[in-house]
Amino acid sequence: MGWHHEPLTGFDLETTGTDIERDRIVTAALVRLEPDGSAAPGRTWLLDPGVPIPDGATAIHGISTEQARERGRAAAEGVGEIVEAVADVLRAGRPLAVMNARYDLSLLDRECLRHGVAPLSARLGRAPGPVIDPLVLDKHADRYRKGKRTLEALCAHYGVRLTGAHEAGADAMAAAEVALRIGEKHTDLGVLDLRALHDLQIRAAAEQAESFQRFLRRTSDPRAYVEPAWPLIPAQRAAAAPVPSVPSVSPEPSVPPDPSQP
Repeated sequence: MGWHHEPLTGFDLETTGTDIERDRIVTAALVRLEPDGSAAPGRTWLLDPGVPIPDGATAIHGISTEQARERGRAAAEGVGEIVEAVADVLRAGRPLAVMNARYDLSLLDRECLRHGVAPLSARLGRAPGPVIDPLVLDKHADRYRKGKRTLEALCAHYGVRLTGAHEAGADAMAAAEVALRIGEKHTDLGVLDLRALHDLQIRAAAEQAESFQRFLRRTSDPRAYVEPAWPLIPAQRAAAAPVPSVPSVSPEPSVPPDPSQP
């Protein structure tokens, strides 16, 4: 049958910006997509990030500093609940669909470290997985397709209806639906077991990063660095890495610079 005929849990964060080391969670969502396309009740969180939310981020996801302070959960408490809910999905061996997983899961990891909360890897006793990342899979399966690869662009390409873009619940559901469509369309991916699919994405993400890094060094910045780790950028590596000189391709705070194939 394949993994795309089984339930998928979508995960998404909306944040204060695009820097995994510095920015904070504002909203989060976990939603379950059933094999028939229906959605089971999910969970959402609104957090007070403890810092002002930039106007640019508010313009994207609609949450202002005042709203977060009035209605949001304390950041440490909310982060603890979010990471435990994600851990529950992965402990059960169920796949987690995350658009641009290396951003959302790395930022969640840094929030755990910031607030003294046990991170996902510690809760699982292993690296996070299985993860299904529509961004990595789409680039792997259709490397030379022109155009953007934002969530909206992938939804349009795979015929997924996205309503309420940049609302965490809507984006989490869209990520799961796009992942399902990729499995259906690209049968070589759809027939893989979850372990093999996860391992393929580790290799594919590293190859995509290396290709984009070569392109940047050839065309704009000879010292450009594009992080190859997926789905989680280790904190020590991120701290030691040079600052990436990667141009932003999207104003979305939940999607960092996109290492697309040139």
